[in-house]
Amino acid sequence: MDKRERLEAFLESHDLDSVWFARPNSFAWLTGGNNVVDREGDVGVAAIGYDGTGMTLVANNIEVDRIVSEEVPDLDVDELSVVDFPWYTSSLPEAVPEHVGSDERAAIDIDLPGFEHVDPTPLRQPLTDRDQERYRDLSRQTAAAVEAVCRELQAGDTEHEVASALRVALSARDIEAPVVLVGGATRAQQYRHYTPTDAELGEYALVSVTAERAGLHASCTRTVAFDPPAWLAERHEATARVETTALAATQAAANDGDTAGDVFAAIQNAYDAVGYDGEWEHHHQGGAAGFAGREWIATPDHDTPVEAPMAYAWNPTVQGAKSEDTALVTADNIEVLTATDRWPTTTVSAVDRELELERPAILELED
Repeated sequence: MDKRERLEAFLESHDLDSVWFARPNSFAWLTGGNNVVDREGDVGVAAIGYDGTGMTLVANNIEVDRIVSEEVPDLDVDELSVVDFPWYTSSLPEAVPEHVGSDERAAIDIDLPGFEHVDPTPLRQPLTDRDQERYRDLSRQTAAAVEAVCRELQAGDTEHEVASALRVALSARDIEAPVVLVGGATRAQQYRHYTPTDAELGEYALVSVTAERAGLHASCTRTVAFDPPAWLAERHEATARVETTALAATQAAANDGDTAGDVFAAIQNAYDAVGYDGEWEHHHQGGAAGFAGREWIATPDHDTPVEAPMAYAWNPTVQGAKSEDTALVTADNIEVLTATDRWPTTTVSAVDRELELERPAILELED
């Protein structure tokens, strides 16, 4: 089912005349483009609406020409109704209602009086073929950027310096970095979200990013060691086994019509099997990825259906160690997207499931 078909089904099932998207990830999902100027805002500078027959784009006169020329690659511009308004007379939330009839029922993904609210997350699942191809490209480039930075690290580098290098490497590939985490040996053992500080890396480092382009998000983590503690390799392997188990359980759940809670139960069992029962309580385990860093995060008894084909980013941790990549899960395949052929790997087996995957090993560098 393509995106317009999904929207038509949504309009019919909710008895709506139109549905609108103004948040950046929703706008990107439908148009393939970007409506962001100020990254601190929750609402973009353009909104896109669908009424069952065609698309309407609303933007102010500052942005409209650029948006139409550069930011809507998935839309036939000749069939797109474009409405602009003077920047000084109105705001986007004020302008959209002017183009919806007083007797029409409409929904939008922001809080707007007179409109129903649409949660776009179910509409964005599963991924279309075009979005899968975009995902592959984004993920390969994200992994290449992260790994290139990691190969140049030194024990005396500070977390801030590494984070800065990561942002530059990603930006050079036209990739935003909403999440950049760098944890040196001390802080990676203290915190699961190791936001960068001026601390030096020391014996080893965990480097994690969530990267975004055209609305799609890819996450990955790499471990670099200079003088690794004796326990690091064992904990690293444990997290990789939990992650591999999560991916196997995800595929099974998608094929069997099961839920995120079923996958979470498999994750809990895997922690127990690798000798770290209860470690899942200290950090969220990830979930479905796509047009958000996580479309949903799995929890015990989570009743959200598991979809395929869909991207998933599971991120299990054991104190001081983490395993994370973004994978495309289909009915008959698990494709790790954030992978290159320039990083050492190790073969990892899922717990109580017939799946083996090549997972990133610890990269050991000379100090």
